Amino acid sequence: MDTTTSSANGTIMIVDDTPGNLALLSDTLSEANYRVLVATDGLSAIEQIDYLKPDIILMDVMMPGIDGFETCRRLKANPITAAIPVLFMTGLSELDNLLRGFDEGGLDYIVKPIRPPEVLARIEVHLALARDRQRAENALTHSPFCALAVNYQGSLTWLTPATEVLLTELAPNALFQIGNPLPKPILDWFKSSRLNTDHNTDEFRSPNGITIRMSACQNAGEYLLLLKKTAADWNLESLKDALGLTFREAEILMWISRGKTNKEVGLILESSHRTVNKHLEHIYEKLGVTTRAAAVAMVLQKTGTY
Repeated sequence: MDTTTSSANGTIMIVDDTPGNLALLSDTLSEANYRVLVATDGLSAIEQIDYLKPDIILMDVMMPGIDGFETCRRLKANPITAAIPVLFMTGLSELDNLLRGFDEGGLDYIVKPIRPPEVLARIEVHLALARDRQRAENALTHSPFCALAVNYQGSLTWLTPATEVLLTELAPNALFQIGNPLPKPILDWFKSSRLNTDHNTDEFRSPNGITIRMSACQNAGEYLLLLKKTAADWNLESLKDALGLTFREAEILMWISRGKTNKEVGLILESSHRTVNKHLEHIYEKLGVTTRAAAVAMVLQKTGTY
């Protein structure tokens, strides 16, 4: 149930089977310019979130059907809803159970009886933290920064799109999804490097110029790997002079010769795919060709670059 269309400050879901609590919280949040979603049990809350995802959830602990802890556990087990902050609402007699709430993924709790100023203050703090995290994730997702995180066994826990592009060069048939292991050559290196306390001296190098270095990770049990692609096998300065290209055009030619799509080249070179398209148009014009394959063939013919 959607009680208001105002959403300047965000969308809050209240999950509680007590009419008095629902009324008090709905009025408080609506007056603070939040959009309010209401559910009276865990299952209906999960069903609603499939249609409209809130920015934060206020979750009662004791409810009919599945309780607040189980509802939270199911939300955190779903990658689509795992990042939504959950604040538990509980009576003083239930405080002993709060450790379970944190174990299930809850971030904070509010003790009943509900005090509106406290609720608003906690919501503001957690919304600000969640939005900062989302900004950082969006920046990484749309950047050429190449990094990934793995657990102690070497299974992926996080990676950027640009990282997947590089890893595909090492293992074209591998599936790079959260929970999957690293490709074997990197996994073997990781297991050996993990035992080395001085990670700054240990580096993985692939034959095609990809280097990987392990870095400290703040999360216990996780390791951060930083990846970089070198281009030492192409003399870009000589190439641009020989063909009358700019340095960026020479770089783009090098990457498309390795089978990269325009989007992948953009990720690597920190440009949009539209910018790469425009550069390719200039390259075709300068070389007198009309396709990527013809451009690469001309480079190989004129310079002997392989």
